[in-house]
Amino acid sequence: MTSDAVLTLRSVSKSFGARRALDGVSFDVRRGEMIALIGPSGSGKSTLLRSISGLNVIDVGEGRIEAFGQVVQARGRVTDAVRQARIRIGFIFQQFNLVGRLTLFSNAALGSLGRIPFWRGLIGRWPAETKAAAMQALARVGVAEYAGQRAATLSGGQQQRGAIARALVQKAKIILADEPVASLDPVSARRVMDILRDLNRTDGLTVITTLHQVDYALRYCDRVVALKEGKVAYDGAASGLDRARLIDIYGPEFEDAIHEETR
Repeated sequence: MTSDAVLTLRSVSKSFGARRALDGVSFDVRRGEMIALIGPSGSGKSTLLRSISGLNVIDVGEGRIEAFGQVVQARGRVTDAVRQARIRIGFIFQQFNLVGRLTLFSNAALGSLGRIPFWRGLIGRWPAETKAAAMQALARVGVAEYAGQRAATLSGGQQQRGAIARALVQKAKIILADEPVASLDPVSARRVMDILRDLNRTDGLTVITTLHQVDYALRYCDRVVALKEGKVAYDGAASGLDRARLIDIYGPEFEDAIHEETR
């Protein structure tokens, strides 16, 4: 791992039966970067994020993943270091993964479970520090007024902002966002992406987000990593993704789907 890298992936492969979802993926993530992971459906984007967090165990072989200078996966095994890494890595899911019957406040407070006794979270006896952090985080993402509402009663955009607040309470240093705007309307999607970019630029959080919307990748992220059939097809500046490269990544059928701002 280089001195300024918070994540290092080397020769990472992941198979599901006969299908290889990741095939020898290697790259570093530097502290404070905001990276878009793009590529066709089934190219391995979500599998890669889940492997970084240890939710997927990579294939046996020479592959390894390091986080914050410690090996969290190697040769097909998750190491003990993954527990500490997960405390510092927030995961934002496409479907929000909030507990619908709990209030938005309680869902945000759940981000503290890695640092407080589990029983306190189980019965909702949150320490004063957690209460303050939860309300500050909800205010930061613009949903503090909904703190007392059950998560299931809120819109998708409000729930996704609650999920980001949970990561802030977690004190995450890296946010992995798996298609965070895929289920949202355009206005809510832009709001969520604006929040992620602000957290990256203002707070220095490292953000890696998978996106189907190429125009969002180019607008919000300085660096793009594109996967194609489980391999890295492009890794570089967003400005280097011209029409020809995008068609090479997605195929000829993608040409009509390129937004005007990417032409």
